[in-house]
Amino acid sequence: MSETRYALNGMVCTVDHLASAAGVAMLDRGGNAVDAAIAANAVLAVTAPHMCGLGGDLFALVHDGSPGGTQGAGIAALNASGRAGSGADPGRLRAEGLGRMPHLYDIRSVPVPGCADGWLALHERYARLPLADLLAPAIRLAAEGFPASPLLAPGGEFIGSLPGAGDFAAARRAGDVIRRPGVARALTALGDGGRAAFYQGEFGKGLLELGGGEYTEEDLARPNADWVEPLSVEVFGHRIWTVPPNSQGYLLLLALEILAEFGPPADPADPRWAHLLVESARAAGHDRLDVLHEAAVAPLGTAAARRALVDPERRSSLPDAPAGPGDTTYLCVVDGDGMGVSLIQSNASGFGSLLFEPSTGINLHNRGIGFSLTPGHPAEYGPGRRPPHTLCPALVTRPDGTLRTVLGTMGGDAQPQILLQLVTRLLAHGQTPGEAIGAPRWALGSGTGFDTWRSAPVIEVEEGAPWADGLRERGHAVETVEWGSNFGHAHLIDLLPSGVLAGAADPRALIGAALGR
Repeated sequence: MSETRYALNGMVCTVDHLASAAGVAMLDRGGNAVDAAIAANAVLAVTAPHMCGLGGDLFALVHDGSPGGTQGAGIAALNASGRAGSGADPGRLRAEGLGRMPHLYDIRSVPVPGCADGWLALHERYARLPLADLLAPAIRLAAEGFPASPLLAPGGEFIGSLPGAGDFAAARRAGDVIRRPGVARALTALGDGGRAAFYQGEFGKGLLELGGGEYTEEDLARPNADWVEPLSVEVFGHRIWTVPPNSQGYLLLLALEILAEFGPPADPADPRWAHLLVESARAAGHDRLDVLHEAAVAPLGTAAARRALVDPERRSSLPDAPAGPGDTTYLCVVDGDGMGVSLIQSNASGFGSLLFEPSTGINLHNRGIGFSLTPGHPAEYGPGRRPPHTLCPALVTRPDGTLRTVLGTMGGDAQPQILLQLVTRLLAHGQTPGEAIGAPRWALGSGTGFDTWRSAPVIEVEEGAPWADGLRERGHAVETVEWGSNFGHAHLIDLLPSGVLAGAADPRALIGAALGR
């Protein structure tokens, strides 16, 4: 079980204690939750390049702390996901014999990164402190060095051998010091000179050169951050919010609607509990590859029809599949005024494409793997298009519209599945954040991947989970895997009726921290 932390005047939960500390420092300086979130994410962009960074994308939900209302007053959703460059040519990929987007070492799977645009949009709308001040802790760590975490260090030798990635060659063991001077320069340029200094500066020029025609100057001049209308459903006496397509967040809401009508068993250790959640997730997501694209309308009105596909006692015959590994980072902040931020930022697969902008050493995501190469598919790779996204931050409000919870997780396709378990434990069973975060998990396929909906099913259950035999009896193929290996890094802050903040960082992250003030 994870430990629940409590605080009165603000809390930050991230995968890295250095990032959480940077966020709390901004709260101490009079900043709000958005200030803290930007500062924390900037540190993670330096210290956790195996999960996120300036070469990736960002989604966020913000509750401004106002009394609000049941229709979402005071809640805003940000889509800062990048678009494919003007040189995107699906026909060329098909002519090369590819049926799917290339996964690694190919610039065509690298949409223009949206992270910096996301920070700028959040800062412009909500922040109190200057952007340069928010980026200062990250700049210091990048320039002076930081100790490699136990999750980063094992890949250092290999990553450090790649073009443009020499910064990581110093990492052999946890605690080895890594310096990223190019990232320090990029962050300084962004803080001092704004968007143009980043996207048209050293980083942007290097990206154009590396792209070899994939991008134009106009592509980099186009902002990638849009304020969009959030999605929500009402279940378990609360309203749960997420971001709309091109995010897959609707899968969480749809699965919750399906599950709520069945009613989960009172004891989460009951194998029927896991079965109902598994089947709700499968019914919500089995057609994801066909229906998710940037202009999609989330099919929340289909919950009743999908519920009819579920047998509450046996596995149903819906398609799903194993998945490959992938990485992201999630962080959340609530300040002393009740403002909450649920922010998720990602490279897609680990270090991303394993391509590095050669001047700054910023590793580039491979979120373009979400595109389709099927001619005419609504998510087909093409100029200016956004790919389908696994990222789905979540936020919970009470019936009067006030903030209850901010939560999210890394986990590729499994993100909605993990959040389904956390929301159910928190709202239906009254578990504390530490109990919910620390509890064993299940996932379709191999947990944190991107191919869950493509072929034959397997339910992976975390070591120590009580459901394996009961799931097999209900017709599921089950595999027990090592604790913490493929089940995401989730974080959660709950605003209790007393006004006290209760939060938990995922112990699976090893160095994660829920810090309060």
